[in-house]
Amino acid sequence: MIKNTLPRAALAAVLLFAPAFAAGQVPVPPLAARVTDLTGTLSGEQRAAVEARLAELESRKGSQVAVLLVPTVQPETIEQYATRVFDQWKLGRKGVNDGVLLAIARNDRKLRIEVGYGLEGAIPDAYAKRIIEEDITPRFRQGDFFGGVSAGVDRIVKLVDGEAMPPPERPALSRDSDYPDLLFYGFVAVLVLGGVLRALFGRLLAAGIIGLAAGVVTFILYNVIAAVIIAILAFLITLANKFSSGGGSSWSSGGSSWSSGGGGFSGGGGSSGGGGASGSW
Repeated sequence: MIKNTLPRAALAAVLLFAPAFAAGQVPVPPLAARVTDLTGTLSGEQRAAVEARLAELESRKGSQVAVLLVPTVQPETIEQYATRVFDQWKLGRKGVNDGVLLAIARNDRKLRIEVGYGLEGAIPDAYAKRIIEEDITPRFRQGDFFGGVSAGVDRIVKLVDGEAMPPPERPALSRDSDYPDLLFYGFVAVLVLGGVLRALFGRLLAAGIIGLAAGVVTFILYNVIAAVIIAILAFLITLANKFSSGGGSSWSSGGSSWSSGGGGFSGGGGSSGGGGASGSW
């Protein structure tokens, strides 16, 4: 299996980066996280700290900010490379274009803040220049790369926070991914709450309360047919199960390996208007 996989992976990498190599350009790495460090400059904890700050911003405002550290962008300028990265990563929401890229070429000692159309009012070129000169490059000159990145990101986040933006869309429930998780936790709730309510109100009344509650929640999330089915199942499970608050439970999760399934970060379809600023240290 490994022998068959490696050549395919190598071929995929060649096909992905071939156009850039053919033009003598530094390839744009795939976007998989809000912080991409190809220089080994930041530690895992430092990347996680910046990543968390940017994830919180996107959750609250919808805007996407990404940081990229590469060894060099030559023979291109930092402006040319940052534009290519932004175009390929498509940072920001489609139609809102509220993305920002902080690109750093460590060996070249160059950096660029590339701003999407929708944030050019919040982060005009003069503001981007001040972030570079006041927050980032002074720390870079002292060898404090994490401090510079962190300070620059904090300043960008504050400016984005001050701009009125369309609220982020909350993802709709996915029948393939979210509902199995909801059913799992709903089943646990029925068992636990059913046992408690049976001890308080008796088997029949407790089953009625649980069935009604499960039906209402399912109706809100899905539809009336599913609500009826879930209500009946919850009623019967509560009526039949032997879980009680006063005794030991014979039920266990069976070592469930549920996870939130947090996949890789991806751009939202935004574009850059060419605004921003560059600097060096």
